[in-house]
Amino acid sequence: MNQLSDKQKREIGQHFVIGFVGQEVTPEIVAFIRDYHVGAIIMMKRNIQDARQLRGLIAKLQSIAKEANHEQPLLIGIDQENGLVSAFSRPGPLGGTQFPGAMALSAIGRPEAAELVYSSSGMEMQLTGINWVYSPVCDINSDPRNPVIGVRSFGDNAEEVTNCALAATKGLTSSGIASSPKHFPGHGDTHVDSHLGLPRILKTREELDATELVPFKALIGLEVATIMTGHMALPLITGDDTPCSLTRKITTDLLRTELGYKGVVVTDCLEMDAVVEAYGAEQGAVEALKAGADIVMICHRADRQKGAIEATYKAILSGELALEQLEESGKRIRDLKKRFAGAWEDVVVPELNMDRWEQYKAISAPIQHRTYEDSMAIVSDANGILPFKSLPETVFVFTPQMETLNRAVDDAENTIRTADGNVRNTAGPSYTAFAQDISKRLSGTSEHIVYGPGDIPPPELKQASAVVFATRKADSSTWQLDYLQSILKIIASIPIVVVATLTPYEVLNNFIAGPDAAYMCTFEYSVESLQAAAAVMFDPSKPLPKGRVPVRAAI
Repeated sequence: MNQLSDKQKREIGQHFVIGFVGQEVTPEIVAFIRDYHVGAIIMMKRNIQDARQLRGLIAKLQSIAKEANHEQPLLIGIDQENGLVSAFSRPGPLGGTQFPGAMALSAIGRPEAAELVYSSSGMEMQLTGINWVYSPVCDINSDPRNPVIGVRSFGDNAEEVTNCALAATKGLTSSGIASSPKHFPGHGDTHVDSHLGLPRILKTREELDATELVPFKALIGLEVATIMTGHMALPLITGDDTPCSLTRKITTDLLRTELGYKGVVVTDCLEMDAVVEAYGAEQGAVEALKAGADIVMICHRADRQKGAIEATYKAILSGELALEQLEESGKRIRDLKKRFAGAWEDVVVPELNMDRWEQYKAISAPIQHRTYEDSMAIVSDANGILPFKSLPETVFVFTPQMETLNRAVDDAENTIRTADGNVRNTAGPSYTAFAQDISKRLSGTSEHIVYGPGDIPPPELKQASAVVFATRKADSSTWQLDYLQSILKIIASIPIVVVATLTPYEVLNNFIAGPDAAYMCTFEYSVESLQAAAAVMFDPSKPLPKGRVPVRAAI
């Protein structure tokens, strides 16, 4: 074979999902759909203003595909895990509803809450033209040091994670969305972020069967539409440090042959350092397709996207990658599109159905409110501080200076960092809203203090009649605990509430503010979550929440 036919290039294009920059169609994305026949697009936060704009944008992309004689409409994917990874969610009447993330939903203790949330979120997304969601996270957060999964996981118990993941998948599927549980075969038991390096998980097959594979096996039994593979190494399984997403021993031998999965396999983004450093995204795409992936994902750089597609052309021409394998894989993609991508006459309509949108938003609002309320978890309150029986006269609210977490959560377009990469001394909008909400609930006064590494508590703290101290992953950012200790040296015999606004581990390991303080977890620092926390503290008319922490204390 000296050159590829148009039909063969069209086949190859269906095996890629790519992203682009901007809230309008760009010449680059037009070329990829028209000339490279790319069959799937990922929508990211940078692409979305609101539901109306998103519907119009997706309709334009679908129209381009139709005019380029694509056989079926595009798959339109998105990273919408809810909680901290919510590309679709926006404030306002035209914004996608913000719902609790995985660990917060698990804290409720009722898997049906997860199904309800994912169904409601799915209905909103489907109306805008989205048909594929890279969720739920099925990783079991066995390692409390995990820098990238954490509260994105439903917890550290395989059975509980499985029950929630099944419920979430049913919710998405019922709303006409193809779900994509991730990150097969499990990214929970590691303290390395695959965005930055290659995690090596030293587990045997028996150990995987007992923990990591449990939710995936259940979802395969449910005939889940797609599964996303992750970039971690399992040398005790594969015999080397090849990322799971790039090795046939995982994608084909384990997932397809041994576990019997018949749906579509998509890789996590190949621009993560776990792949780029050793292979490059371009050769990584070829290796993933050789391994048995149906679709490879490249989210960011157009040069890498083009290079990966052209590297696949060369691999087919040289015989490195069998065209027959891609054609067989293509049948699975066509079946997926037939089930979820919709009909041309529907997907090219640019107008958002406002009557239905308003109906869906009216359904979502009470679900959002109730699930955030129910997810609040009081870890300890020996002195019965919560809720405050009488409102304190002067409340000091301490929230941590914002700092980067990981690439899955951080918004690449966020402005919390200076040009030289340093973190700006900023509260962040959710913490500002938290402090304002507390202030509105008081008859007296409140002071909002943004604290950072090396800061000294303000001298006027001596006037406080109560303290609310928020942490944000203080088990690793231990400067927050140092600051708390400096506060405790100033105040005495006044109520203090410690609120873990991300991972719960800092309030599980020990009483960091003494046994008389109250400790609670929100599992995320969204505006809605922190508003629910404020209500727990300052609204005595509400019953105390019954949420429980779905992970054990770190050893």
